[in-house]
Order: sequence, then C-alpha cells, then structure tokens
Amino acid sequence: MKKLLSIGILFCLLIFVGACKNGQKLYQKGRYDEAVTVFVKKLQKKTQDPAALAYLPKAYSDALDWHEDRVDRILASNDELKWESVKREYQALQSLYLSIQSSPVAKSLVAAKDYSSAIRGAQENGAQVRYDRGLYFMDQGTKRDFRQAYEEFDAALRLVPNFKDAQALRDEAYELGIIRVEVSRIDVRSPYFQFTADYFRDALVRNLQQRNIDPFVRFYDERQVSQERVPVDQYLDMHFYDFIVGQTYVEKTERPVQKEHVVVGKRPVRDSTGKTHQVDVYGTAKATIYIVRKTIVSKALFDYAIIDTKQNTIITNNRIPGSFTWVNEYATFKGDERALGDEDKKLIGGSDIAPPDPQSLFLEVTRPIYDQLERDLRSFYSRY
Repeated sequence: MKKLLSIGILFCLLIFVGACKNGQKLYQKGRYDEAVTVFVKKLQKKTQDPAALAYLPKAYSDALDWHEDRVDRILASNDELKWESVKREYQALQSLYLSIQSSPVAKSLVAAKDYSSAIRGAQENGAQVRYDRGLYFMDQGTKRDFRQAYEEFDAALRLVPNFKDAQALRDEAYELGIIRVEVSRIDVRSPYFQFTADYFRDALVRNLQQRNIDPFVRFYDERQVSQERVPVDQYLDMHFYDFIVGQTYVEKTERPVQKEHVVVGKRPVRDSTGKTHQVDVYGTAKATIYIVRKTIVSKALFDYAIIDTKQNTIITNNRIPGSFTWVNEYATFKGDERALGDEDKKLIGGSDIAPPDPQSLFLEVTRPIYDQLERDLRSFYSRY
C-alpha cells in the first residue's frame, strides 16, 4: 500500500514539474500568451510555485509588448478594416487580464491592464468604417453594390449592435440587392404534354423558393408577378426544343439452362442380404428459356436562357438533353423446371404489360432535365 502511495505521489510530482517546464518552454519559444495561462493555472494550484512566480511577470510583459507592437503596426497600415484587427489584439490582451484576475497571487505579481474600453473603442471605430463603406456602396446603385452594402452594414452591426441606423440601411440594401426572376411558362409543341410541362415549371419554382439557392435571388411565376406587381430583373425563358417517344422495340432471345446433380429417376440395387432397394439416379436437368424484352426510348432537348429584362440581353443559356428508357422483360420456358435459377424464375414470373402513355414518358424524361437545370441555376447564381 505504501509503495502504491509513493508511486502516486511521484507521478503527481512529475506532472507538476512537467507543467512548470512546459510554461518555461512556451515562454522561451515566444508563445507568451500560452505561457501566461499556464503559469496562472500553476499559481491557482500552488501559490508559491517558484517557476510561475519568476516567469509570470516576464511572460505578461513580453505578451503586452508583442500585442501592442502589432497594434502600432496595424494602425500605421493602409488597411481600411484595420480596427477589426486591432480589436482582435485587444481581445487577446483582455483574455490575459481576465486570466490574471482569476488568481490572487498572479494579480499581486502583475499589474495587468484592462482593455475592455479599448475593445469598445476599436469596435466603434470598426463599425464606423463599415458603415461608411456601406453608404459608399449604396451610392453606386447597382445590384452587386447593394449586396456589398448589405454585407458592410451587417458587419457594422456585428461589431456594435444597433449602430446608428445600420439595421434599417441593411434591410434597405437587401431589398435593393435582390434579383427577382420570373420563370416562364414552358411551351411545348403538342398541347397533349402541356399539363406535364406546367407541372415541371410549378415544381421548379416551388423548389427554388424553398431551397433558397441564394439569399439575394427570388423566383416567381407569371401569376405571382401579375398579382404582386413584382418588378422583374431577369426572365428565365424555357421551352422544350424537341421531344421524341420512340417506337416499341421487341427483342426475343432464347438460352439453354441446366443444373447438374439433379435426381432424374430411380434404379433397383440389391444389397448384401439379397434384398432389392430403390436408389436415386442423378443427372442433369435441362430447359430452354424464351425471353421477350420490350423497350421504349424517349428523348428530349430542353432550352433555357436567363434574360436581363432592362437590357433585353441574354446573360446565360444552355441546352439540356434528357432521356428515359422504359424496359419490360419477361420469359417462358420449356423443359425441366429444376434447371431454372432464381433470376430465371423472376423473369418467368413477369408478364407482358402495356407501355406507359406518352404523358407519363414525358414526365420521366423531364426528371433528369429538372435536376440538371436546378444545378445550373444554383451554380450560376452562386457566382453572379
């Protein structure tokens, strides 16, 4: 028991000495902030720790000089957003101040400086710079500049909540920066497919609105534009350039199948006593499968263009191909059923079913087109 206690005490001493050495190593490497934190923690546990008592004042003094020197260099730079960097330096110094304040011994050793007022001053100055930048971008009058103004006012409010009238200006910049896109009704050559085309467009608008692909882009259909009198900035023109439902292609094939070691009969066998017994006779089960495969290949070409309504110019456009292959496969067989595998039985369990109507095939063709169009729009507006 005494041996275990001695080992435990020795282990704690090793950790203790190691921590002190770590603090000294951090200081020697110039990592003064970390060294201060380590030494304060040591003094919280052992108020007369010699290394912490000796090194803490040095570590804090060097940390103070290092951060203050950085502040001087930042303020002397031409960086328009310099006050935000200054704030971060002051916050690091304030963290050291709070750490030292948490230990009575550390507090008596070091006259740490409270940087809370300096932080507030840097935040005020930084917010003012962001505010002025926001006003500048508002004056430029373009959608892109309004969006940048929104970011500037939002940054000012993160630095100083309720800074001047930044919130009202941020909201105004947001409304002015929004791109309002009217999504056209999709024209198709045959009125037979118009219902599906309308469904495609309505689903697209609804999905774009719900997914919010960009906070500054809103999508509307022509009914919303008319009812809400939306000032449209861009027009998404869409139509199916071509749609083809292929003929039903029927392919008939046959293939032999077989399975070895199948009981094919019985034969008499006389045993040692002279009695006759019937035993299984093994052989190969054979069959022929007759497969019917029906396919219909449907294809479409979908064109879209995004048009600037003020300039009446095409900003971007693309043609998206889409295809869908309907397949029905079934089979019959002749021969020994035992020769059939599981996949063969599934085919034989199928039946000759009627192909989908053209409207359903058109809907299936639109699915990959829809997915590609959504990806295109997301990519375009993320860079716009």
